[in-house]
Amino acid sequence: MSAEANPVEILISIEDDRWEEAVGDIEALCQRAARAALDAAHAEDPDYLPQGPAELSLVLADDPTVHELNRTYRGKDKPTNVLSFALYADGETGTEEDEFAPPDDWQDEEDEEDDPDSAEEDDAPDGEGDDFPSSGPAVPVLLGDVILAFETVAREADEQSKPFADHLTHLVTHGVLHLLGYDHIEDAEAEVMERLETQILSGLGIADPYAGRDPAQGYRAPDDAGDDPGSLKPV
Repeated sequence: MSAEANPVEILISIEDDRWEEAVGDIEALCQRAARAALDAAHAEDPDYLPQGPAELSLVLADDPTVHELNRTYRGKDKPTNVLSFALYADGETGTEEDEFAPPDDWQDEEDEEDDPDSAEEDDAPDGEGDDFPSSGPAVPVLLGDVILAFETVAREADEQSKPFADHLTHLVTHGVLHLLGYDHIEDAEAEVMERLETQILSGLGIADPYAGRDPAQGYRAPDDAGDDPGSLKPV
């Protein structure tokens, strides 16, 4: 997938300095991991990505931030390693401003009939005041947000005897795949997602994170809780 054919801008926000202390060029690592996930998904099926420009955000936060999001949106009173808030895959293609605009910002037809400003627009000469498509650059489609918690990611990497950078790369790819509609609630979906994650990480020189797992235990997402197969996709 070329950037020209299907450009996706990856916006990275570092909310905790410890990320940069743990990985020298943290932004490059996140860009590389996210881009690899996008490329792999596009190779599987071009429809996983919208036509034209798109963007996603990666937020490198901390446990308190993710804890609050996890409690607010999922009812789980604890931090987790990564949360994905999908917009495009869930059918939401508007901007965040559109999604959270208060109801008072909108008018129904009855309100417009009593609005003198709207009447003036109706009386305007043909071609004036019409809502024509803009000839400017296309507005990017928002794929969603991936938010990671530093303390949990660091603790898991230590407990699993994995390099911090490798574990973070896995979680970024996992979170981005969720934004594109991949999931692991059903066994068949989980198998597809796990296979793709392993393929992506292998291409980045990282060992299979699921190697050595007891098949009898079934799929287990890279979530610290391990008891909620849908825990990495709260929406």
